[in-house]
Amino acid sequence: MNETAEYSPEAPRLAAKQLRVAIFSDSLAERNGTGAYYHDLLAHLHQQVATVETLQPKPRGRVDILSVPLPGDATQRLVVPNLWRVNRQLAELRPNIIVSVTPGPFGMLGLWMARRHGCGFISAYHTDFEGLADLYWGPVKKRVINGFLQGVNRFISRRSGTVLVNNSDLVQQVKKLGATQVDIMGTPLEPGFLEAPAVPPPGTLAQVCYAGRLAAEKNIDAFIEAARCHPELNFVMGGDGPLRKVVEQAARELDNLDYRGWLSRDDLRALIDQSSLLVLPSHMETFGSIALEALSRGRPALVSENAGIHDWQQLAGVLIPLRQGESVASILDTLAEWPAERWQEMAQKARQAAITLNQQTVAQWLDVLAGHARGGRS
Repeated sequence: MNETAEYSPEAPRLAAKQLRVAIFSDSLAERNGTGAYYHDLLAHLHQQVATVETLQPKPRGRVDILSVPLPGDATQRLVVPNLWRVNRQLAELRPNIIVSVTPGPFGMLGLWMARRHGCGFISAYHTDFEGLADLYWGPVKKRVINGFLQGVNRFISRRSGTVLVNNSDLVQQVKKLGATQVDIMGTPLEPGFLEAPAVPPPGTLAQVCYAGRLAAEKNIDAFIEAARCHPELNFVMGGDGPLRKVVEQAARELDNLDYRGWLSRDDLRALIDQSSLLVLPSHMETFGSIALEALSRGRPALVSENAGIHDWQQLAGVLIPLRQGESVASILDTLAEWPAERWQEMAQKARQAAITLNQQTVAQWLDVLAGHARGGRS
């Protein structure tokens, strides 16, 4: 069992070029952290395995008819899978391993299809649902919804060859659900963040950015408050979610706060390149992919100490921890005193650390997939 964030790949039991992988996800591609994670992973796996495909909701069509909003966030929905489409995709794919990455209808269908096709099955646990429940729901609703989600996660975890998590804090939760094996996985980067030429950092703290879901767990109030305290700096926010109106109102009130709405990956990369620093002040954060994306562009990231990204020692020197009780505004006071040489040094170290972790993550995924792949109808 891999219970450390350090990883050294071992020889896989099945050659990568033999792998035929189906990933079942209830998230739209790039719509949230989970959707973005597998969108980026596939970009790397396509070059390494025989074939890989994600089976997930389509952005249009049945979404409005056979779907229900997620509790606490009506901007995201659980969608009933189109069985005809899924069967057709799997008939062409002929997987020897299926990965279920969410506890919704698609995740459950992935388990059923793995049994039907006689292939290997593993799952992922990306979200601390109990923590989210504390933020969004009252005691009665929380008990009901948590009970349902735990039941589904338990059913999936007990039948998984391994359960994949993004940080060590989730290991015990998954073990309690009945997982017989747990692997702590790194996070891949969208190739564009690695391939686009690096943009030299500004020589001073000039623009600060946040990008991600606009939701209670992200603690966006801390970012907005920092903008109030530092009128001499530019603050830019990108993303969407249930607190969008709060951000729009703050942007109207503050001359130095710019809200750009939902951003494409190219626009997100451009925003990071234009900024001196990324801030992720979340109350809870399973990993914090946007921070890794900032590092890959040579920008340091100020990230809450509870975020899972701090588990990875490769990134220790380029992440700035936001500790409990500290304010974003006060840390910006300190960073404003950094000389240009410090920003340049951090830029080089950050980019190299992100590249290294990405390489290790792809190798780790190939090893785990190969180790659990089997059978599959020809």
